[in-house]
Amino acid sequence: MQTIMVTGGAGFIGSAVIRLLLRRTEAVVVNLDKLTYAANPLALEGAERHRRYRFERADIADGAALGQILERHQPDAIMHLAAETHVDRSIDGPADFIRTNIVGSYTLLEAARGYWAGLPAARAQAFRFHHVSTDEVFGSLGAEGAFTETTRYDPNSPYSASKAASDHLVRAWHATYGLPVVLSNCSNNYGPWQFPEKLIPLMIAKALRGEALPVYGRGENIRDWLQVDDHARALQLILECGRVGESYNVGGRAERRNIDVVLAICDLVDALAGGASRRSLVTYVPDRPGHDRRYAIDASKLETELGWRPQESFESGLSATVRWYLDHRDWWQGIGQYRQDRLGLAAGAGR
Repeated sequence: MQTIMVTGGAGFIGSAVIRLLLRRTEAVVVNLDKLTYAANPLALEGAERHRRYRFERADIADGAALGQILERHQPDAIMHLAAETHVDRSIDGPADFIRTNIVGSYTLLEAARGYWAGLPAARAQAFRFHHVSTDEVFGSLGAEGAFTETTRYDPNSPYSASKAASDHLVRAWHATYGLPVVLSNCSNNYGPWQFPEKLIPLMIAKALRGEALPVYGRGENIRDWLQVDDHARALQLILECGRVGESYNVGGRAERRNIDVVLAICDLVDALAGGASRRSLVTYVPDRPGHDRRYAIDASKLETELGWRPQESFESGLSATVRWYLDHRDWWQGIGQYRQDRLGLAAGAGR
């Protein structure tokens, strides 16, 4: 029986991947997670009782712990999703992003390399290290074009710079040591169980509370949106069928201005929850320092080579997401340590 280790499996995307793997494969799934502020064990409700689920609480920057865990579970693949991910937090406190996304990825690569080198030949050949990254490593687009797998890296935030560094480390460990890796870079995810510091769940929560809806700048920045379960399906496909050493872009072909996303959320909350129009709550606030203008993913390689297509349109996915947050108020209202304060305005930023 195959064993797949997922780092960051209690996170938003990682938990979606684990739910998918337990549902669609016969693999043993090992969740390695540090359980930081954004981890959400509730998103894995039922998994702890699943006969093929294992949990290890550990830090990917702890090489000794990683070595013991790899030896204990003997994985056939590692899906590396553990990361600090919030751009605004990276502006205020970049050290955590450097430690987890760069040092942690390096430590995991070294542990994986040592483990892989000791496998029998057939298992070593079949082993995969799948590194999951972001389109933010490519920087900002103009009005035309889209990111491809060969787009030059040009990160503009501490977060995107840390993810770019980890991408380069993964490629180097393949080129130098032969570690069998695949990489993927995704556009903005949304869906159930997303921690409410990100745009869509934050706007839903604030709209339901009747609070001001803070839109950075004039809301003209454009993002390409991807429903999280569509992303999880892509990640499984890349792990199983992707070519060693290659990278694959994953995007939903759903570019939207931030202000249009916020207004759509207002209208959905109005329709589903009633009350006065939430559009009146929109408030424009100072922009994020170094705010990338536009992201767009060209997923042609993934679509052509592996046959992946998103199943959700942005409209159907957003509607389902708003309904989910309406039905799960107890979860997001109970996150006591998160006050939804504005982040990313560190002294001196943007000078």
